Amino acid sequence: MYLNTHSYYSLRHGTIPIQDLVEKCKKKGYQAIALTDINNSTGVIPFVKICDEKGIKPIVGMEFRDENYQLLYVGVAKNNKGFKELNDLITNRNLDKTPLPARPELLHCYLIYPFNSHPIILKENEFIGIKPGDLKKIAFQSKSFLNKCVAFPSLVFMDDNGFELHKQLRAVDNNTLISKLTDEQFAKKEDKFLTINELLNIYKSFPELIKNVNRIIDDCSFEFDFEATKNKQTFTESKYQDKLLLEKLSLEGMKSRYGSDNDEAKRRIRSELEIIDKQDFASYFLIARDIVQYSMSRGFYHVGRGSCANSIVAYCLKITDVCPIELDLYFERFLNPQRNSPPDMDIDYSWKDRDAVHNYIFQKYGREHTALLGTISTFRDKSILRELGKVYGLPKHEIDKLINLSDNIQGNGISEKIYELRKLVVADFPNIRSIHAGGVLISEEPITNYTALDLPPKGFPTVQFDMCIAEDIGFEKLDILSQRGIGHINDSVEIILKNRGVKIDVHDVKKFKEDKKVKQQLRDANTIGCFYIESPAMRGLLKKLECDNYLSLVAASSIIRPGVASSGMMREYIYRFHHPEDFKYLHPIMKEQLKETYGVMIYQEDVLKVCHHFGGLDLSDADVLRRMMSGKKRDDKTFYPIVKKFFSNCKNFGYPDELAHEVWRQIESFAGYSFSKAHSASYAVESFQSLYLKSHYPMEFMVAVINNFGGFYNTRVYVNEARKSGADIHTPCVNKSLYTTTIYGKDIYLGFIHLQSLEAHFAKLIPEERERNGNYTSLENFVSRTGITLEQMIILVRINAFKFLGKSKKELLWEVHILFKSNVKVTPKQLIESPAKEFKFPVFEDSKAEDMYDEYELIGFPVTSPDFDLLKTTFRGEINARELINNVGKIVRMVGSYVAIKNVRTKRNELMNFGTFFDSEGNFFDTTHFPDSLRHYPFQGRGLYLILGKVVEEFGFASLEVEKMAKLPVVADPRTL
Repeated sequence: MYLNTHSYYSLRHGTIPIQDLVEKCKKKGYQAIALTDINNSTGVIPFVKICDEKGIKPIVGMEFRDENYQLLYVGVAKNNKGFKELNDLITNRNLDKTPLPARPELLHCYLIYPFNSHPIILKENEFIGIKPGDLKKIAFQSKSFLNKCVAFPSLVFMDDNGFELHKQLRAVDNNTLISKLTDEQFAKKEDKFLTINELLNIYKSFPELIKNVNRIIDDCSFEFDFEATKNKQTFTESKYQDKLLLEKLSLEGMKSRYGSDNDEAKRRIRSELEIIDKQDFASYFLIARDIVQYSMSRGFYHVGRGSCANSIVAYCLKITDVCPIELDLYFERFLNPQRNSPPDMDIDYSWKDRDAVHNYIFQKYGREHTALLGTISTFRDKSILRELGKVYGLPKHEIDKLINLSDNIQGNGISEKIYELRKLVVADFPNIRSIHAGGVLISEEPITNYTALDLPPKGFPTVQFDMCIAEDIGFEKLDILSQRGIGHINDSVEIILKNRGVKIDVHDVKKFKEDKKVKQQLRDANTIGCFYIESPAMRGLLKKLECDNYLSLVAASSIIRPGVASSGMMREYIYRFHHPEDFKYLHPIMKEQLKETYGVMIYQEDVLKVCHHFGGLDLSDADVLRRMMSGKKRDDKTFYPIVKKFFSNCKNFGYPDELAHEVWRQIESFAGYSFSKAHSASYAVESFQSLYLKSHYPMEFMVAVINNFGGFYNTRVYVNEARKSGADIHTPCVNKSLYTTTIYGKDIYLGFIHLQSLEAHFAKLIPEERERNGNYTSLENFVSRTGITLEQMIILVRINAFKFLGKSKKELLWEVHILFKSNVKVTPKQLIESPAKEFKFPVFEDSKAEDMYDEYELIGFPVTSPDFDLLKTTFRGEINARELINNVGKIVRMVGSYVAIKNVRTKRNELMNFGTFFDSEGNFFDTTHFPDSLRHYPFQGRGLYLILGKVVEEFGFASLEVEKMAKLPVVADPRTL
């Protein structure tokens, strides 16, 4: 009976979850129901799946509305071809930004027009939808007219509460107050769920309308194969040729990676190729290799990570630089016969290069078959409270108060109503469609066979469903991701080649791992700017582990994660590292399999090892168990038989029950927060690449870090690091600087992008004009060539961008004002025809303090001098950071420049802080501020602090437990005195 039904995927309109919709219809005796969400097909796949489970016939369609949200028509698919037609129709509108046609040509669909706007002459597949409110209008229509009408009630909400929620959502969508919502902006109250008898009673005087509905329902069918893989099936002309090509490329890659006589490599490759062939994944690997080959030909640097780093085939194809033999990684963690969900193949690029890679993928595999993966942002946590607070006109402070109140709120009518409405919003209630972080789908059939497409600001067609639905229907996504760390590496290589004339192969990771300078840098935790290993916590961990090699760094990359750290396993691992003789393994097998990690499970692969070698499970079962224990689609029918098998094997092996249960307890407690060793290894490879560049080319590396604006710290910290490495740091100069920061020998000139008040147009124009016509020779020459304004010119003078002229800033400012004749606008032509007259100025003196305050104001931190030079006192601390380890147990005073702060809560829910500072030598030191100290001596923002505390040490890493702290006074800007 329902040919027009909206689920909650009719965003900010519908209110009914798919599951609830189908279950309600089943309970009330409906044998078929049509889902027609507004301008999208997001819910179709889960709708069909649930209908099949409940024994209801699914009818799929779409309601089409124009830009003004006016209903145009509803399309109901006769079959799968019709579903594609509907998807194509809205996709073309979304991608081309063309209005929907008033009367589309759809061969495999029924079209239902609203009563008040239908064509005069209807085709065979076209009908007029008659809502309950339209019945009076057709009372005297002819028989021929009624034969082209259908009963067309809408289902938008289940009951009156749903109607109220619907109105709020419409107010949210229209960004208006609920009191200003017009009748045209929301559905009628009659659009709630009605039983079959209620609907038949409404349309009892017009049996033709019911008859036509049944005719449409009978003529429509939609079937979906949830089992078949939807990815592109072949890379070459056939699966057999794919198999041969993958084998050929893998063996060729083996020679490059291992040489010709590595028996273990050959064995692993053969084993993997057999599984890949059986699982039909050859094309998946070949497509990934094709993408990597293209990006390498363009000079783009990539990191292949995810569980694909467990694959020696991926290593030989250069998809990843992680050697699975070196790390004893199991391929079954990536792909195995029992794995019923797609594997992960993540390829990271610089944020600057990813769009080019996307362009290649779309061009190579065709826009009809390629799309980015979507994602659904939900009204998660308390976000719905904030949205509802807005539609009731509550000011921000009241909304904040509302969010912090308990659910048992009383005494405030609006707040009570908002809380009641919030209860109707289930946990996964959709809000907006967006783009997945990196997923790309490459389909054998046209993508619109499965979904309509959006065109978000990113500029690439994007499916309207998320990764869960993609996985359900048989898509294996490729994750093409971007990160700033790769930008650091990529740009470093270019800058080093330009500044030093040295070409570096960043994929020569084997060389980096053995480099003595890199090992020392790692041991000293001198890792600022290096991917994943620059945070205070990570630098502390590296010191505690005396980390100086690849395997230790892989372990550190895993145990730093919150789950391992908070469980106490990180400290246990560090303790065992320092005291290998002071603990016992649970069983000899644990010593054999977990010797590298001192009996502590720190990787997901450790679960596989223990389940396989101790519990007797095959690797496929072990991986299924791991995935389910980590919360990924736990299926009790599969889970418990494997658990039973584990304990049965333990009994057969003669293990005591206490031992078997203790091992199981550790597996169970660990699996939920475990991290893939392959992931850690991928991160460690990138860390080593960064470390090599920083160790040998520190100045160029820091310029790359500064220019990528990504990392744990702000630009000030990286500028400080460049200065420590021997660079001379300069403020932007009109004859030296580019838009971004650049280096000439040892001279680093900050880019114009760092001048916070300089317009982007001028920041880009200045170096471009210089590149075209040579250096600027005078103020007049600069103004005439750039057409810059007086206000922008003053910024450049204050930051010393004309220092090459050899005049003080004060003198230059006078000249600028005279040049612009105060308030008279000077055109470039006038300046050329009438050069400024020469004036003799008195002698002006610039001061270091004035320069520093100008730099603070215009860039955000002092560039030419450290901020310690502004202190009123000459005291720089009783000790500095490098002397901490020699003063353990002593109470000392230190002076530090604030870098970062981390807020944490104690077991008593009291606030405490971990601080990071650098001293007058530019070296970092870390502080701990317990609740009692923090209450009396809190942080007061950026600046310089005098810190009194006790030097403490843990596993060789020294820090300061703060007792007292005070922000130090600095000299005032002389111009304000």
